[in-house]
Amino acid sequence: MITFDNITKTFTNGKTAVHNLNIEIKRGEFFVFIGPSGCGKTTTLKMINQLIPQTEGDIFIDGKRNSDYDIYQLRWNIGYVLQQIALFPHMTIEENITVVPELKKWSKEKMQKKAYELLDMVGLDPDVYANRKPHQLSGGEQQRVGVLRALATEADIILMDEPFSALDPISRENLQNDLIHLMKRLHKTTVFVTHDMQEALKLADRICILRDGEVVQVGTPHELMHEPVNDFVRKFVGGSYGAREPYIDLHHIVFPLKHAQDIYEETIQDTASFDEVLAALAKNERLTVEAKGEPIGNINRQAIIQYLAAQIGERGHFYE
Repeated sequence: MITFDNITKTFTNGKTAVHNLNIEIKRGEFFVFIGPSGCGKTTTLKMINQLIPQTEGDIFIDGKRNSDYDIYQLRWNIGYVLQQIALFPHMTIEENITVVPELKKWSKEKMQKKAYELLDMVGLDPDVYANRKPHQLSGGEQQRVGVLRALATEADIILMDEPFSALDPISRENLQNDLIHLMKRLHKTTVFVTHDMQEALKLADRICILRDGEVVQVGTPHELMHEPVNDFVRKFVGGSYGAREPYIDLHHIVFPLKHAQDIYEETIQDTASFDEVLAALAKNERLTVEAKGEPIGNINRQAIIQYLAAQIGERGHFYE
């Protein structure tokens, strides 16, 4: 879907922000770039839709160089969500969502149908929210609208540059859950930039860790947590959980689901921390474990005790 072929970006001041980047992002994949400040992740994102042109190499979208597309058509067909959503204050929420569809000359009926459908997907009643103005919405609600505006174009690719970083923790978690649901339903290819490792582990199909403009490791959340290529990755991933917090790999503990009735109402995500697992099992004897919104099995208190006992036997402690 998106291929970076020997991509390098050097700015006029001589600073190389990205060096020799070779990555392929698959169709329908949720792909996250993460790394320390100044590592080149936002520059990489902006090169996809030519907001920043690369210095060397080629970026291919569906086998065609992005530089060969008409620049306006390229950007119209790639949704883009920023940290600062910049909704138009004088427009209604419906009008904000359908800015690009209007430029594409969609009919009013089609635009309204799309806006109402998207609002409903994220739990914002269209009859209540469609005619409101941005100042009448909370920060989390405004950011939902910013995401919907990117999706309204029916683009195959969605770019997101730290879209939730300015939100409070509760709003951020709710929006992450909304995004998992939306992308699962709409099958968009999503390229997401964040500085939050927990967010990356929760959302991503695959994660690319950058350092000084170069790729350190690309892998699934499970691979990065359990097969880090070096100490930098180990510390970068592990630091999101705290240096002394026990880790727990729920994929190795779950009982497989045999029947639909085996799914419990009480659930926990596969990326949950050790403390979150213990807190949940203190309230519920059994839980269903979900990975990106899909149940993958169940756990209970006895399974956790057995798992931790086995780890003590292997290493003498619970810690990485």
